Amino acid sequence: MSTEKHKGERIAKRIARAGLCSRRDAEGWVSQGRVRVNGVVIESAALNVVDSDVVLVDGKALPDKEPPRLFLYHKPVGLVTSHKDERGRETVFSALPPDLPRVVSVGRLDLNTEGLLLLTNDGELARFLELPAHAWKRRYRVRVHGKVDEKRLESLKKGIKIDGVVYQSIEAKIDEVEKSGANSWLSVVLKEGKNREIRRVMEALGLQVTRLIRTDYGPFTLGRMERGAVAEVAPKVLQDQVAGYFKQAGITLDTTRMAGVRVDEIPRKKQGSGNSGEKIAKKPAGRPAGKAAQKYAEQGGRPRPHKKKPDSRKPGRRER
Repeated sequence: MSTEKHKGERIAKRIARAGLCSRRDAEGWVSQGRVRVNGVVIESAALNVVDSDVVLVDGKALPDKEPPRLFLYHKPVGLVTSHKDERGRETVFSALPPDLPRVVSVGRLDLNTEGLLLLTNDGELARFLELPAHAWKRRYRVRVHGKVDEKRLESLKKGIKIDGVVYQSIEAKIDEVEKSGANSWLSVVLKEGKNREIRRVMEALGLQVTRLIRTDYGPFTLGRMERGAVAEVAPKVLQDQVAGYFKQAGITLDTTRMAGVRVDEIPRKKQGSGNSGEKIAKKPAGRPAGKAAQKYAEQGGRPRPHKKKPDSRKPGRRER
């Protein structure tokens, strides 16, 4: 066990880099007595380890370090962003394809929020992407019930205080007012993303959120991904877009490697009703097709979905 203060790396960081959890969770595991270093149960996360130290979590050796990977996931409504749920509800992680590595989420989306959720096998990368200091914008499409006061919406740029909680500058504008006039679609941009921030802010404006979809997280976008679909960000794109993290961590990715998981290769679990033909995000124009789509995917984009084959089922047969 390394006792030299400036050698090696903190035990929680080592566990997070192995993809088991976030650094904060790893610190909790240490305090619960779940971590051994060189056969000794450690009681404090204030410990540095080096490569020669043997680290066990719950009696199992840490997996070999994999290069950081980042995945885009289109989270449906009704899934909890947690590895386990005390109420027995289905979680994001139980709904993922079985061939994905062990991943953690970058932040959370609540049960009734859908859209883009970033997943990574590197807990330290997740922590880096979550920090408000890096000022990555989170973009949402929000359907609200009630009459929207544009002046109050504009005033959110100055921030707002609700029940003692200060919310920083929020960009919000009206995209569309439905024919009935009772509902509107808004575009909302956050930098912080506090717990239930959009719902609480809209409630303070006298509006009820009836649908909430995250479409972008920093440079990564939901695009045309279907609900429940997963797509891996190509290593070159990841290295370029999160250059600060890789410089800080001293990691260089193999940028010649193609993304191993793409949206058209993952068998998707069937989700609830309301999926068919519904446009939930503005479709980016000019996406290439055919061989160009394959090249686009290799560079970190996502190919067009394949066209559906004609239905060969017998007439009158219903899908259960």
